[in-house]
Amino acid sequence: MPEHLPFLSPRRRLLVLAICCASMVVVVMDISIVNVALPSIRRDLHTSQSGLQWTVDAYTLVLAGFLVLAGSTADRVGRRRVFHIGLATFGFGSLLCGLAPSIDWLIVARVVQAVGGTMLNPVAMAIVATTFPDPAGRARAIGVFASMSGLSLALGPILGGALVDGFGWHAIFWINVPIVVAAFVCTALFVPESRASRGRRFDPVGQTLMVLVLGGVVFAIIESGPWGWTSPVILGLLAVAVLGVLGIVLYEPRRVDPLLELRLFRSVPFSSALVMAVFALCGFGAFLFVTTQYLQDVRGMSAFTAGLCLLPVGALVIVLSPFTGRLLGARGPRLPLVVAGSALALGGGASLWLGPATPLPAVLAVYLLFGVFMGTVNPPITNTAVSGMPRSMAGVATSLASAGRQTGTTLGVAVAGTMVGSAAHHSATAFTGAEHGVWWMVLGFGLGIVVLGLVSTGRRASDTAARAAESFEDVSRGVRRPAAPTVRR
Repeated sequence: MPEHLPFLSPRRRLLVLAICCASMVVVVMDISIVNVALPSIRRDLHTSQSGLQWTVDAYTLVLAGFLVLAGSTADRVGRRRVFHIGLATFGFGSLLCGLAPSIDWLIVARVVQAVGGTMLNPVAMAIVATTFPDPAGRARAIGVFASMSGLSLALGPILGGALVDGFGWHAIFWINVPIVVAAFVCTALFVPESRASRGRRFDPVGQTLMVLVLGGVVFAIIESGPWGWTSPVILGLLAVAVLGVLGIVLYEPRRVDPLLELRLFRSVPFSSALVMAVFALCGFGAFLFVTTQYLQDVRGMSAFTAGLCLLPVGALVIVLSPFTGRLLGARGPRLPLVVAGSALALGGGASLWLGPATPLPAVLAVYLLFGVFMGTVNPPITNTAVSGMPRSMAGVATSLASAGRQTGTTLGVAVAGTMVGSAAHHSATAFTGAEHGVWWMVLGFGLGIVVLGLVSTGRRASDTAARAAESFEDVSRGVRRPAAPTVRR
């Protein structure tokens, strides 16, 4: 059943789009902007490398774990209502971050901030999609909304560097408050309420299992340095993660509306897209985490100068994203994925040669490769995730792809921080030497994206997507397979 919304004038639709774009900017910017402030946070709060890892990962881990839940809840209880709650929570979390007197306070505040963030971007995307009923207008609006991610990436390091140098690291969180307040008021005035014709049911067991898996793996990686991999605590966390995966595999197929729709994984394009999303953002998350410390701690740059050095990355994202969209429409996702994976692999390989005295033009040239990667990787991943999927599953598929990106960022920071952690307080040469493990990992992820990009775009892969789509269509028509498991409500 289609959703019925009140008539909105073109001007009001644009206002709704602007409000949703503001939410995208603050949520995405708070990933890149924090990375620039990490050296200042370490000096001011006297924290360890694992404290810096948790400053980033407490945010991205919550985003990864609760994105799907937030989207389905908004469909059920009202998108504007959830969006409003998300803005208020994100603003309150930003306020707490700005007041943080210790690293523990900051990490907890980042969790609060992320809880609000989960209610913003996936819900904002749904609001944009329902606000623009015309397919052509909807496509343009979603394109504008998605491009805000690139804009945030470009502005984050520069704005963050200027704020850190001028006012201290607390200011990178204070800047969110007026934006959120303005968006909160405008949402009440201009955004209409909308709901899905049939919202997906809450899956508390699936949600708990997902959090246990992600939390167990990330906590084990980050704390493996001080505790050791053979510690009972670390081994116990990994065991919890394994049990969580088994629980998901056994329990989720028995749900009417599972949090993780495992039938999607019968589609090779979808499964490949999810793995590529993890690879892509794991590589880029590691790059951002290590690079901001390299520029400031090894090369002695100010936060603002370090942010300027990352400008080519964000600029290329803005420039290449529209071109990638056109290429995607004309030739499909294979070529953009191969280009993106190759650029990431080359960026990781070239970074192996960077040292404390490498000429700055050479450093910036390497960063251009990461810009090419980020400018070409996201549209084809999203397209591949929904390739051949029925329309009823498109939202779930894109939500899981988004969760895969956040999971990748979380793991990238966790792994990279663990690799360079022991060298963070030693010499510049020790740090750049420890970075080599990170760059070999990034190179491997790039090659993995190339391989999966080729595999997921072939005819056999398309056939698996078609068969997966048929299974959803059968269920929607009330056709059950003989071996279907017992349904739990």
